[in-house]
Amino acid sequence: MEASLGVIVLLALTAVAAVTDGWRGRIPNWITYPGIFLGLAINAAANGWSGFEEAAKGFLLCGVLMVVCFVLFRIGGGDVKLVAMMGAFLGPQRGIESLLWTFLIGGVIGLAVIIWKVGFLRIVSKTWEHARLVVQGRGWVPLTREERKPLQSKLYLAPSAFAAVCLVLADQTWHLYSVG
Repeated sequence: MEASLGVIVLLALTAVAAVTDGWRGRIPNWITYPGIFLGLAINAAANGWSGFEEAAKGFLLCGVLMVVCFVLFRIGGGDVKLVAMMGAFLGPQRGIESLLWTFLIGGVIGLAVIIWKVGFLRIVSKTWEHARLVVQGRGWVPLTREERKPLQSKLYLAPSAFAAVCLVLADQTWHLYSVG
């Protein structure tokens, strides 16, 4: 990736996506579609055919993995296109790294939101009660509609994706300067 231009464009696009996702719950196509094209073009301009090939691999790998998540876990379509765009800028290895960081950060944020809404002590006591019922042989006790409600909150991944891109780029920069 052309170091300065690609980094600036990727950070700008993911930052705007984070704001729009947090504000409106959507990642607009005017961010992701041009972003995919720019990721491919910037990498091709910087490194020729091999740059384009790496960008295309990152786009396809991240995109396919996110389509699987879309089908199996009902992830939003904007999240799919955003992570595919990140893959177009970062290539396959750093693209997958940013995808994993996105899910890890998103999961931590989601867990924090559930703890905030339900309460830590209530979660622990309900978990303990459920485990006791299972051990006593009463089997799996399904959650009530009220207990399931906090688990059905939407999770907006774009802010997590922005943080993931920052982590991956910072790690790359740190390795670049510490080795060289």
